[in-house]
Amino acid sequence: MIPTVYVPGDAGALSLGAGEVAAAIAAEGARRGAPVRIVRNGSRGAYWLEPLVEAVTPGGRCAYGPVSAADVPSLFAADFLTGGAHPLALGIADAIVWLKGQQRLTFERVGIVDPASVEDYVAHGGYRGLRRALELAPAEVVQTVIASGLRGRGGAAFPTGIKWKTVLDQPPGEKYVTCNADEGDSGTFSDRMLMEGDPFSLIEGMTIAALAVGANRGYIYLRAEYPHALLALRSAIAAADQAGYLGADVAGSGKRFDLEVRVGAGAYICGEETSMLESLEGKRGEVRVRPPLPAIKGLFGQPTIVNNVVTLASVPWILAHGAEAYANFGVGKSRGTLPLQLAGNIRRGGLVESAFGLSLRELLYDYGGGSASGRPIRAVQIGGPLGAYVPPEQFDTAVDYEALAGIGAMLGHGGIVAFDDSVDMARMARYAMEFCAIESCGKCTPCRIGSTRGVEVIDRILAGVDSERNVRLLEELCETMVQGSLCGLGGMAPFPVQSALKHFRGDFRAR
Repeated sequence: MIPTVYVPGDAGALSLGAGEVAAAIAAEGARRGAPVRIVRNGSRGAYWLEPLVEAVTPGGRCAYGPVSAADVPSLFAADFLTGGAHPLALGIADAIVWLKGQQRLTFERVGIVDPASVEDYVAHGGYRGLRRALELAPAEVVQTVIASGLRGRGGAAFPTGIKWKTVLDQPPGEKYVTCNADEGDSGTFSDRMLMEGDPFSLIEGMTIAALAVGANRGYIYLRAEYPHALLALRSAIAAADQAGYLGADVAGSGKRFDLEVRVGAGAYICGEETSMLESLEGKRGEVRVRPPLPAIKGLFGQPTIVNNVVTLASVPWILAHGAEAYANFGVGKSRGTLPLQLAGNIRRGGLVESAFGLSLRELLYDYGGGSASGRPIRAVQIGGPLGAYVPPEQFDTAVDYEALAGIGAMLGHGGIVAFDDSVDMARMARYAMEFCAIESCGKCTPCRIGSTRGVEVIDRILAGVDSERNVRLLEELCETMVQGSLCGLGGMAPFPVQSALKHFRGDFRAR
């Protein structure tokens, strides 16, 4: 039997040299007359160990990492194909402490399966959720999602089942299921990882959503900067269609669901659901005034589900295992698990999926290992470029929606970016305001003009010009943007500035 080796082929691992490692393994195997079957899986999310090579042995998948192309001859010499000892040996991959301590539901197959194979997906429990959904009435599927406590994982945290019920309750007719895969927050990569490592879970989740509300067409709105995800999704959609899980007769049910990918043009504002719908319709990405809600009048004026990748990919697990099993994870109103992404100045960056409730300190130090520089962590930004900066005295806060809101922060898409004590928080505040000025769609004055004026005011503070007066002016400007902006971009852009002023005010004075 030809030995099998897994080498990640997702964008994160490729950026660290996984492509060169895979090529070197194939070449070395050929040179030794020992052919190797190489499967390009997704990363398991431990990017500090990438490229992570796994050899299939009778005792399990033995991991080695981080592997470079230059290490490959010594791996063969150590007989890594049978789990041989080597300085890069990490033991059985599933037993790596960093991975073993997680609670992976949505990401249970990422890094495990061949993302291009329907058969492998089904062999690892895929499409069990869809088959269960086909046994239920549409209203029962929706009620299952409501009972699970699943909330939107894109940032707004709106109850997913309530959104679906609103679409279901609309009169029969054309309806749509859309996935917002325009993942644009700094420090976030869970959507990309899932689409590249387990695209069928997203496809299955969207199919279940379509059956639940009576839609027969869906769109994945993908950011242009994700070419590897685009290839993975298109390949998976074609395979699912060929296998009968999409198209005119979904899983033999007689119901139709067609799915396609549409590529955005790189506008951050299209992470907002109504701007995304405008772009899908071929218009300029601008925020729509609400009401009406997209669930009532969305894409092309029809009732539309709009959820992000992780939200939709969580649905198959819920249907397969039941609402109660999912709701048993988490705390308070934050039920289930969330894939958290550690980035920035962090020693062990990567994706950690865990039930809501662990603390920021556990994430930063138990999983993240502290800063990469070895210096004290001075602040973390949670929830992307519009998220608040959190100081060390608040690191014991639980990671759940309500607890973070209680300290003036937001969980957003689950991205956590760390900064050590060399950071200048006044300059970080300026960056946040400048980001808003660049990415504003321009539709409303508080966001369009306020962000530009905000950059100018911070520049005066940085230059030491009448600092106290300009700090007060900046605070008033931020409040105007929060209260007057049409959407979350302008309304939340002041959050990082306000938190920097609150917790790191000295950085604005020492000029």
